[in-house]
Amino acid sequence: MLLARTNFACGLAVAALAACGTGPEVRADYDRSAPFDRYETFAFETPSGTDRPGYQAPVTRYLKVAARRELEARGMRYDEKSPQLRVNFNAKLADKTSVNAPEPIAGGYYGYRRGSYSTWSGYPWSETAMSYTQGTLNIDVVDTARRQLVWEGVVVGVVGDAQLANLQGAVDNAVKAAFERYPRAKR
Repeated sequence: MLLARTNFACGLAVAALAACGTGPEVRADYDRSAPFDRYETFAFETPSGTDRPGYQAPVTRYLKVAARRELEARGMRYDEKSPQLRVNFNAKLADKTSVNAPEPIAGGYYGYRRGSYSTWSGYPWSETAMSYTQGTLNIDVVDTARRQLVWEGVVVGVVGDAQLANLQGAVDNAVKAAFERYPRAKR
């Protein structure tokens, strides 16, 4: 049961990444001394951080397809036997609560009181709290010769039902958003 929940959680975390109307938060950083113009081959870490021993999560397959597409679009080729880079993934969920500090609400929360009357001091609807689940996807690119992380993309968003209905699409969008910040090779 724990294994199923963990892998389901990984899928949810990735699904979260396109949930916000403005899109997910995307961060990336890289080793400025890494020779990105010389990297030509890549493969995937086995097992991936989204997998468990002896079990590949469905979300891992989606992540690999999306990352492969992004790296090949940048002129690289897949080579399992002698890759210069290895790609790894991790996905986590965290329950969050957001509380807006009490403040006067002009006209009430629906606005129908505006101009006619106001609420009393300490009116309970002036403070709002929202519970949600935040998903975080990490994509690591490691130089195999140096055994060192050379690029990391992090995508953070809110889990939503719409993304769960199209998990593969949500994964594609998240991976694409991260790789938009991948260093351009000078070829």
